[in-house]
Amino acid sequence: MSSQTKVSAPVMQIKALKETGEFEGYGSTFGGEPDAYGDVIAPGAFKETLETHGARGTMPKMYWQHDPHQPIGRWLEASEDDTGLFMTGRLNMAVQRAKEAYALLKDGDIDGLSIGYRVKAYSVDQDSGIWTLERLDLQEVSVVSAPANDAATVSSVKAAKAAHDLLERLKAGDRLTEREFETVLKGALGFSNSQAERAARLHLNGQGEPAAADDEVRAFLAALVA
Repeated sequence: MSSQTKVSAPVMQIKALKETGEFEGYGSTFGGEPDAYGDVIAPGAFKETLETHGARGTMPKMYWQHDPHQPIGRWLEASEDDTGLFMTGRLNMAVQRAKEAYALLKDGDIDGLSIGYRVKAYSVDQDSGIWTLERLDLQEVSVVSAPANDAATVSSVKAAKAAHDLLERLKAGDRLTEREFETVLKGALGFSNSQAERAARLHLNGQGEPAAADDEVRAFLAALVA
């Protein structure tokens, strides 16, 4: 099954903010009703990735608004409980953006956390379209404001689900246009825009119909999602 990079809808459950910048909250919650993007995270989805981080002595990154250019502190602890993914972190109060985040959190102007992750295993209810995310590779947990995060999240999720639909067509033996081929490479395999465009030009001709070499690529991609 292929991996797909996504971010979650914000969870408005930040707790216990201290003057030192330490705080706690849920980065994600389990089960219940699907979120605004049609996803449900299953209990145990973070077990493997937390064990991997523990073995490596690492933690997911802490960003402002999922922006890797704006780290604002570090996560100290992460664990699953009956509710979801519980995080304990500390803002770096020597960083201006972290000071701003602290002020906003303290006054209650923002109170959301959102996770950035790669989907390692999932199931899809074909009738409802709901995704149950069963195994996730947790990469970062951001402090977010819901309005600023919504558009990026919707865009990311739509791209991932479009890639899923195309991969299903690929498994069924369909041939893809150049644009569809790029979508698969970016949404399912994590290619950058330029990488996907170069790959599409290499394996597809200028009219958007698959070239002979594309048969090998289609077989390779089909094997990934088998």
